[in-house]
Amino acid sequence: MAAALLSDFATEIIIPLCAVIGILFSLIQWALVSRVKLTPNGPSNNNKNGFSDSLIEEEEGVNEHNVVVKCAEIQNAISEGATSFLFTEYQYVGIFMVVFAILIFLFLGSVEGFSTKSQQCTYNVHKKCKPALATALFSTVSFLLGAITSVLSGFLGMKIATYANARTTLEARKSVGKAFITAFRSGAVMGFLLAANGLLVLYITINLFKLYYGDDWEGLFEAITGYGLGGSSMALFGRVGGGIYTKAADVGADLVGKVERNIPEDDPRNPAVIADNVGDNVGDIAGMGSDLFGSYAESSCAALVVASISSFGINHEFTAMCYPLLVSSIGIIVCLITTLFATDFYEIKAVKDIEPSLKNQLIISTVLMTIGIAIVSFIALPSSFTIFNFGVQKVVHNWQLFLCVCVGLWAGLIIGFVTEYYTSNAYSPVQDVADSCRTGAATNVIFGLALGYKSVIIPIFAIAISIFVSFSFAAMYGIAVAALGMLSTIATGLAIDAYGPISDNAGGIAEMAGMSHRIRERTDALDAAGNTTAAIGKGFAIGSAALVSLALFGAFVSRAGIQVVDVLTPKVFIGLIVGAMLPYWFSAMTMKSVGSAALKMVEEVRRQFNTIPGLMDGTTKPDYATCVKISTDASIKEMIPPGALVMLTPLIGGTFFGVETLSGVLAGALVSGVQVAISASNTGGAWDNAKKYIEAGASEHALTLGPKGSEPHKAAVIGDTIGDPLKDTSGPSLNILIKLMAVESLVFAPFFAAHGGLLFKL
Repeated sequence: MAAALLSDFATEIIIPLCAVIGILFSLIQWALVSRVKLTPNGPSNNNKNGFSDSLIEEEEGVNEHNVVVKCAEIQNAISEGATSFLFTEYQYVGIFMVVFAILIFLFLGSVEGFSTKSQQCTYNVHKKCKPALATALFSTVSFLLGAITSVLSGFLGMKIATYANARTTLEARKSVGKAFITAFRSGAVMGFLLAANGLLVLYITINLFKLYYGDDWEGLFEAITGYGLGGSSMALFGRVGGGIYTKAADVGADLVGKVERNIPEDDPRNPAVIADNVGDNVGDIAGMGSDLFGSYAESSCAALVVASISSFGINHEFTAMCYPLLVSSIGIIVCLITTLFATDFYEIKAVKDIEPSLKNQLIISTVLMTIGIAIVSFIALPSSFTIFNFGVQKVVHNWQLFLCVCVGLWAGLIIGFVTEYYTSNAYSPVQDVADSCRTGAATNVIFGLALGYKSVIIPIFAIAISIFVSFSFAAMYGIAVAALGMLSTIATGLAIDAYGPISDNAGGIAEMAGMSHRIRERTDALDAAGNTTAAIGKGFAIGSAALVSLALFGAFVSRAGIQVVDVLTPKVFIGLIVGAMLPYWFSAMTMKSVGSAALKMVEEVRRQFNTIPGLMDGTTKPDYATCVKISTDASIKEMIPPGALVMLTPLIGGTFFGVETLSGVLAGALVSGVQVAISASNTGGAWDNAKKYIEAGASEHALTLGPKGSEPHKAAVIGDTIGDPLKDTSGPSLNILIKLMAVESLVFAPFFAAHGGLLFKL
């Protein structure tokens, strides 16, 4: 077995260097965005060199000075609302974090009765490993690090988005291209910060833990799994809390504003409008950021755990061991080049260029990443090595591992494009849904549900093929690196994702600041493209969650010492059927939470319209703060039960029913969760874009269904309102459910293996 071409010293430089480059690039993008000033230009600012102010088209009858001041005010209100919500949320989540950290320490420490003596290694019984108490302590530390990094990722993303939304609106006065670049750059700031931070913190943690663990890599990487658990547990609360917040406001604003009062979306007379715009930032940005960070942390942890008990770990080959981190490092460089295609190499001149430009980002990053993975695979890996495969070592070649990562990478692209086909109003599925609105809301709902169920088929085949190929080549390690392949272009994926809510907010600000119809059309075009890319992002998140969860499941089964998971044994089968039920229980909780919060919101918005004189004429301002408070209170209160369901299931299952039943629960939740998540996300996305298709009236067919306020349009708004909690609360939260239960089971596996199954021991 020849050694890798890349030296350990080079690896130690490359990984942090790529992370630092990612952070610097995001700061440069941020500096470029901040060039757009939110202060009105005085006469002295008028440049005589022929551009700058002369480019700004004169608004029809709108005072330039007032517009800028108004935009700044609205942006401030949105930013303050989002910040105060996240601070409130993080106070509650912080308490949970501390309690759960104590639980991890107590459960894992008690495996050997809190002994400080060295113990036999789990996989190599002839060697001595560090005591279980050390694993308990270091797992707790890595859990806290993962949780803090996850919270930080979400918070920074939200700050950047609220910084950029009004700037995008102001740039839309110049041209649609300039507005696009501002929104996309802001998304890139978030994408690169998150990818680089996730990589850097993980790499530093590994190196610090190595000072204590020395040659005991098995114990070291077992402790590192806490990082993934921390990342995902914060993401769960961010996604559920943010999702309930944003949709309560959205449903309330839409039902009363559009359907009952017939006023446009984001009209400043609507009391729920600020809460709605705050929601885009806390749900779609902060939630999404934490979610994808969690996936990234877990797939890295799953790969490292399996590698530590394979030849890489046994022979202490540091470069080969860091293969997952090297793939992510190259990913940052590839995404950096890809971003330049959207912002510098290629200019957007018309509305029709927006969506192709975003799709090209995915294609370019995937093609370049394939080359990057080939280089890393051939210089960082020995030509042949062995991978742990349920008790035996399987011989694998470096080209096989290259194919595993590529299968995941390309499966992600396929899932992305299938999602786009089913949710973009440029294609027939969404146009059929829009057409069904002719006969009312009922047919719209039927068509939308059918579309969602149908959209599951191709992504599931893509996931199935990638699982089969990667497992055949490199067992569970193959699946872990396939998940990493899907997430290797995370910086670009997140940039595209964050672009959507930023454009959405920009449109809202344009409407509230009273800008002309032409500006609103431009921001609507940015937003419609953003909607589709958000659906693509959710597809990626769900696909990668399925692979990550399976890889973690494999690591759990190995760590818990289960020889074979036999579906025919009653212990496993009861777990399987209960696990398959969990996504439905979880969805029921989140949907009901949105429903009850929206009910309060609708009542409040109606009350204001009915009791505040002059509100409909626009002569008095609505009470925005009450609506923001309703959303905040509801989401904080309602995020706890679904969170508890996910966090407690593995603990109760493993402790009382044992590892076999728990393995059934994990498999069941994975299999049913993926289907429910894809169909929920796509159904909601299709209903949303069917409504936008009718509103835009861009084709002969759409004109026959419109205009805004027509009966088909009202039916489309109802469909969109039903789809809101599906696509933004239940669907995206489900991928966290399947990953989180798997990583939690893996972290607690030593305890479950030693003391689990109390009920069957009676």
